[in-house]
Amino acid sequence: MRILLRAFGALALLLPLAALAQAPPGVARGTIEALQGDTLTLRTEAGRTETIELAQNWNVTVLKPVSVDAIKPGSFIGTAEMPEGHNTGRSLEVHVFPPGVKAGEGHYRWDLRKGSMMTNGTVGKVRASPGGRVLLVSYPHGERRIVVPKNVPVVEFTNGDRSLVRPGIAAFLIVAKGPSGGLVSTGIAIGENGAKPPM
Repeated sequence: MRILLRAFGALALLLPLAALAQAPPGVARGTIEALQGDTLTLRTEAGRTETIELAQNWNVTVLKPVSVDAIKPGSFIGTAEMPEGHNTGRSLEVHVFPPGVKAGEGHYRWDLRKGSMMTNGTVGKVRASPGGRVLLVSYPHGERRIVVPKNVPVVEFTNGDRSLVRPGIAAFLIVAKGPSGGLVSTGIAIGENGAKPPM
């Protein structure tokens, strides 16, 4: 799962790299059951209870919904997508990176849905279609035509406060195994107003 670090590691607001350097990372998705100090208890989507140790400087990222109109030529985005043919994919979600941030450029496997891929790159042409938007997304050594249906969530990364992390909130984390064998992380991503993070 090393590619997950490529995808999000450059976002200091989400995950500083140093604390995850000891092992290839993965992802954890689920509902927060408890937060005691720097120890997070997460009920995963698979129904397991995981204890995750957070770094002392752990961060909160809030994924704020934005209009698809926020995606313009020159925007740097990531999108979990389902391949639909030669160099074409249909978005499951789109996340817009902060200005000046480029992370995880490329096209690679993702785990949101069986067969899904992640494409991170710079938007070129944008055109309307009957069902939504069509984006031409380029990255080193390639480009893809991305179809963004009207009902697909589009979010942007914003800074959040630790007080927003509470039981019952859906969360997304990049995790790794620490020296003791338990899971560790340096940041929590949540949706605005408790919404489920889409990625």
